[in-house]
Amino acid sequence: MGVLDQLSPRGVFTAFEEISAIPRGSGNEKNISRFIAETGKNLGLDVYEDKAYNVIIKKPATPGKEGLAPVILQGHMDMVCEKEPGKDFDFKKDPIQLIVDGDYLRADGTTLGADDGIAVAMMLALLKEGGIEHPPLELVFTADEEAGMGGAMALKTAHLTGRRLINLDSEEEGHLLSCCAGGMKTVTRLPILWREARLGYVWLSFEIGGLMGGHSGSDIHLQRANAHQLMGRLLTRLLAETDFWVAQIHGGNMDNAIARSCRLVGCVALDQAEKAQQLGEAWLAEMRQEYGQTEPDMTLTIQETVEGEQVFDQDTAKKAAALLLLTPYGVQTMSLSMPGLVESSNNIGIIRTGEDALAVTCAARSGMESRKRLLSDRLRALAHVLGASYSEHGDYPAWEFSAQSPLRQTMVDCYEKLFGQAPQVDAIHAGLECGLFAKKIPGIDMVSIGPDMLDVHTTKERLSIASVERTWRYLLEILKTLD
Repeated sequence: MGVLDQLSPRGVFTAFEEISAIPRGSGNEKNISRFIAETGKNLGLDVYEDKAYNVIIKKPATPGKEGLAPVILQGHMDMVCEKEPGKDFDFKKDPIQLIVDGDYLRADGTTLGADDGIAVAMMLALLKEGGIEHPPLELVFTADEEAGMGGAMALKTAHLTGRRLINLDSEEEGHLLSCCAGGMKTVTRLPILWREARLGYVWLSFEIGGLMGGHSGSDIHLQRANAHQLMGRLLTRLLAETDFWVAQIHGGNMDNAIARSCRLVGCVALDQAEKAQQLGEAWLAEMRQEYGQTEPDMTLTIQETVEGEQVFDQDTAKKAAALLLLTPYGVQTMSLSMPGLVESSNNIGIIRTGEDALAVTCAARSGMESRKRLLSDRLRALAHVLGASYSEHGDYPAWEFSAQSPLRQTMVDCYEKLFGQAPQVDAIHAGLECGLFAKKIPGIDMVSIGPDMLDVHTTKERLSIASVERTWRYLLEILKTLD
């Protein structure tokens, strides 16, 4: 008996439990892609697979709707992989441990993967269940969305004949998303000049933790702390007030997740070890006061650690502190045409210390192309000043608002019919694959919907069970109504 067997709609939650047993972190989609494709083939449907692990499954219309234009349903199969410190879990082989907690579905100490597993589950349920009225369906399951939309970029849309698309990657029920920001991944690599560590120094680790984290698009306006920028502030103080030498800085797993933790390892003169710890404790007290309302559980763990053989030279260490301190983080501009909407932002997502360089990976976003280029220019200029290299990857376009959308009007009418109130036509700062579909299929009519989800891209991710049921009924009403 499955954990979710008693939940409704059963077909959707059964499918969600099935895919939750298949590891599907970004870059590890081979098995989930195969599972989806085999599901379609076993049902005797037309299945297309590509080398990027995208899958397209076509389901014929129900009787009486064969002459209608096809509808594309789309979601991504990969998920963000985050786990609580100390959690014994391997995202490459372990199934997500599902927990029903009142109205919410969550995971035990890891991300849930409802972003965007619930879309995959709904589409699989549509494939399997009979008695649902619908036009011809073209179901698109994309790979590698969370790591840069590589799947959607590689997708050949010649296999699609539909010119109206419902994206199922939204996280707020009752909101019909009609535009989104574009973005890109940036990497700054600061060369490291190594030197031998001094004998007789005390080795310490400073680990910032307990932060809320979150999605760097939908949560960036909440003014949550980023562990990497905080580490820049702490390191700046340690370098200025003690004889501290850096050996390693490490934090974050995804460029589009607000960093929840960061670890600094280094050594300090024996007679200054106590001072370094006191500086850390005083710094933490200041940060707790500064972020008291958004980061109540912030921690700084200071421990003696194993001695190393090499450290950064002091010029490299100072440049590393400057890089973390000066790299833009958070909201950069707000939209003037849509009050309350973030227009551009930057997130410091991943830091890694390699053999020859300290690599800092960011997710830059903007609904305006010129503002995205401004962020790029600022990051490139900072890299140049510090003697670092700079590169960009996975540049994806914004999805621009269309004043005329027959699909959106139908969806508004269906929502009012079902729930007795109008939905909110909205925009989102997070990136959706819709921008790439708009670029590849000129004139395509698109709307994005989804059930309520909270704290995606974090270990506190939760999916509302009741909202899934309502969203499912809403989707079926849309498919029944479309002509």
